[in-house]
Amino acid sequence: MSANNDSIQKTLLVAILLCLVCSVIVAGAAVSLKPQQQINKAKDKKENILAAAGILQQGVSIEEQFKQVTTRIVNLEEGRFATDEELAEIKAAGLDPQNFDQRKSAKKAQLSRALSGEEDKASIKRLEKFAAVYMLESDGNINKIILPVHGYGLWSTLYGFIALEGDMETIVGLGFYSHAETPGLGGEVDNPKWKSLWEGKKLHNDKGAVAISVVKGGAEAGNLNQVDGLSGATLTSRGVHNLVQFWVGDMGFGKLLTQLKQQGA
Repeated sequence: MSANNDSIQKTLLVAILLCLVCSVIVAGAAVSLKPQQQINKAKDKKENILAAAGILQQGVSIEEQFKQVTTRIVNLEEGRFATDEELAEIKAAGLDPQNFDQRKSAKKAQLSRALSGEEDKASIKRLEKFAAVYMLESDGNINKIILPVHGYGLWSTLYGFIALEGDMETIVGLGFYSHAETPGLGGEVDNPKWKSLWEGKKLHNDKGAVAISVVKGGAEAGNLNQVDGLSGATLTSRGVHNLVQFWVGDMGFGKLLTQLKQQGA
């Protein structure tokens, strides 16, 4: 009986030691790989910005291509670029304005606020005080502006970018880099054919109201404010519709777009 107990104790001891060794190895690997993961994450973000703007070149360094992009921090509520004091506020909160992380910003009480149900069309719960935008410029003029957007679909929050021409009105492209929508249904937001439907569409109607829409059953022929909904993915389509309208409206980047449009007039 004693021999059996000794055998069981030894087995448990070996199992515990094996678990501890594996835990140390896994933790060590996670720590050592984190810097590279951060580099890859930043590279993927830049690649998606370039892709949304329609300027991504295969076979050319992402870092080299991104040199043509200017990053600016925006005060969303006031629709203007952030002041030096506001950039200092962001740094004081532990965030880097040059590599601004909107997800982290939304979790900080001093840099975001809770949205009411009436306000929260995109189902994001909290709205950041600041956001990063990305611009292609020449001779002091903005040729394209790329805006980060996010909102809830069917199963997940979709994170992506919408790019506009310098008129702050015409859509260049829309793409999502992170989501967990159903493959073959809501996951078709990644389909190049569907993404191409956004090119040339307009944000506003003739009266100046935000009118860009994802339409179930198909857009009207010639309607520059409508995009076909995803077949069999009504809730994801509705989510994309809501998040785009939210972020190009006054709660999002609408005030900034209006000011930039007036400056360019």
